[in-house]
Amino acid sequence: MDSTNSSFEHRLRDNAGKVEAVLSQLLADARQNGEIIRPTRLLEAMRHGVLNGGKRLRPFLVMETAALLGGDGDAALRIGAALECVHCYSLVHDDLPAMDDDDLRRGQPTVHVAFDYATAILAGDSLLTYAFDIIAAPETDLPAGRKIELVLTLSRAAGIGGMAGGQALDLAAEKETPDERGITMLQAMKTGALIRFACEAGAIIAGAPAEDRQRLRIFGEKIGLAFQLADDLLDLTADAATMGKATGKDAARGKGTLVALHGQAWAETTLARLVAEAAELLSPYGEKAAVLIETARFIASRKS
Repeated sequence: MDSTNSSFEHRLRDNAGKVEAVLSQLLADARQNGEIIRPTRLLEAMRHGVLNGGKRLRPFLVMETAALLGGDGDAALRIGAALECVHCYSLVHDDLPAMDDDDLRRGQPTVHVAFDYATAILAGDSLLTYAFDIIAAPETDLPAGRKIELVLTLSRAAGIGGMAGGQALDLAAEKETPDERGITMLQAMKTGALIRFACEAGAIIAGAPAEDRQRLRIFGEKIGLAFQLADDLLDLTADAATMGKATGKDAARGKGTLVALHGQAWAETTLARLVAEAAELLSPYGEKAAVLIETARFIASRKS
């Protein structure tokens, strides 16, 4: 491992630790102002679904894009934690029998296995709602206008025209395989929308000009596609022990992916192209964008 990779992975782990600490504090037993109580079993299920490791890549992107443009680091950390709540809610629900039906997530039993179906549904519901609580809370020190913009942008990334809509298209794809355009669209929604938000959020936090916001939004779209392409490759080539979840499920269900459509060699070439395009987008920022460019490389070459 060269020094650049080592430095990057140390930074990623360090930021993940910070996010984990904030999430642990947010999911503590003590109720917040306006809450009545925090039911113990529900809170335990939420913690099980969130405080289970993971790279915390989406919060990392929020923090790094905000840092690139001079945004407040503490606010970026809280927005990253809010985004991670949305991401983890999606995983809790996606693992349910009515969706992807998985028993393992990050090497441990999924929430509905560790608890029960109803508690898993409520844990996901609570995490999704809590994300907007975190953004709006006075502890997130941002102007009201930026908070509103973050709420609006995240709502659209997570909802019917974003992640949830992409999940619906993904379920439909099990019955009728979409064409290449359809696969690309559902992946841009299901996986890409939250990654796109993570990059755009940094510009919102920083109050950056529209040009910066658009540039980072497109950067997020590029690396979001790369993330899904790498994920599809791993589903084909990695084992469950490495991934911490079941693999080979897309092929078993006959679900269409770009890798299944074009093959592994095409996917690897496309990943290299997406990384190059992502790096070119950030070229106006010079060396300040080095971490984000390394993040794009990490996403494309990840092994788990």
